[in-house]
Amino acid sequence: MMRTRPLKVALLGCGVVGSEVARIMTTHAEDLTARIGAPVELAGVAVRRPAKVREGIDPALITTDATALLKRGDIDIAIEVIGGIEPARGLITTAFRHGISVVSANKALLAQDGAALHAAAEEAGLDLYYEAAVAGAIPLVRPMRESLAGDKINRVMGIVNGTTNFILDKMDSTGAGYQEALDEATALGYAEADPTADVEGYDAAAKAAILAGIAFHTRVHLDDVYREGMTEVSAADFASAKRMGCTIKLLAILERAADGRSVTARVHPAMIPLSHPLASVREAYNAVFVEAEAAGRLMFYGPGAGGSPTASAVLGDLVAVCRNKLAEATGPGESAYTQLPVSPMGDVVTRYHISLDVADKPGVLAQVATTFAEHGVSIDTVRQQGKDGEASLVVVTHRAPDAALSGTVEALRKLDTVRGVASIMRVEGE
Repeated sequence: MMRTRPLKVALLGCGVVGSEVARIMTTHAEDLTARIGAPVELAGVAVRRPAKVREGIDPALITTDATALLKRGDIDIAIEVIGGIEPARGLITTAFRHGISVVSANKALLAQDGAALHAAAEEAGLDLYYEAAVAGAIPLVRPMRESLAGDKINRVMGIVNGTTNFILDKMDSTGAGYQEALDEATALGYAEADPTADVEGYDAAAKAAILAGIAFHTRVHLDDVYREGMTEVSAADFASAKRMGCTIKLLAILERAADGRSVTARVHPAMIPLSHPLASVREAYNAVFVEAEAAGRLMFYGPGAGGSPTASAVLGDLVAVCRNKLAEATGPGESAYTQLPVSPMGDVVTRYHISLDVADKPGVLAQVATTFAEHGVSIDTVRQQGKDGEASLVVVTHRAPDAALSGTVEALRKLDTVRGVASIMRVEGE
């Protein structure tokens, strides 16, 4: 039987995503009512700039006092699309104190304070949903914490930032340099005026922390995630990757240790074989590759950002939370029962692609090979080119602890026959 009293929603933030959420709630009102089993009503919209014209939104709904909106007593669900840490954190906790479930798209806040927010939601007997915080429209959070809840996830590897993938894809397909590709991304609206959060990996690291916590049922804080940006990736790196039958992507990689006693979480550029499914992800799209014990390998692919894709994820969460409200139930909360430690990057077993500028004379290769051997790192392949007393030496290693590989590079820098280390990049996906 259809309930006639509407479920009232407070929208906190009305930027690109928030305005699209409001539009869909209005234009799809009848469908949402049918799917939920009750009308859903936009009861208030909290913004910073009330004078701005917001097409399709009743000006009477606009307020600058988000706290008062949450405290007025008739709100059932809050949608937080403000972003950042404050005031979003304070508003979410205020919502919980007033019996309001929350849908959030705030990856930075969840990566930093997810445990505290989950605890507050659980104490209040309310929902905290955040599908939109990771990979935009791609259904990922809910499949991992619900559909795969009976399975054991061992590895997650993915492209979770559209801006960086667009830049790297352009460098790969056109031969452009980093700055040229970034300028194009900015002109097309894929990159912000200040792209630091994207190109230095901060955005991807926040998403990695959230996904690692879900995948491994343990708490992973943003500070636990190793992060390396992509600003040093060059056209020469792509040329080297192509010679290896690879391309370069900025990857979030989450792994359970072989003995099951720890996990790792990292974000960095890496070469991956063209045969890997992630290699074909183009433009500003996202894709996440999940390896589970029973389900095997799963790929989630789609637009990872933008107003409409992100709003789609927000509305999906809204429908789920509304249904829970009607059933007087809550959905899954935090699952952190394993309490696994997060190992440092030095313990991660990986491979390196190292390009060295060396003197073109006898014995250089032997000296370099000896340095690798002294650090317990074996060489997979080596390629040498020389001319006029100078040479380049490209070494690809077998898998070894990252600390050993880093130590090898530092030792190579001290050799009198090594003029410089032109580039270092990890190799993944094999």
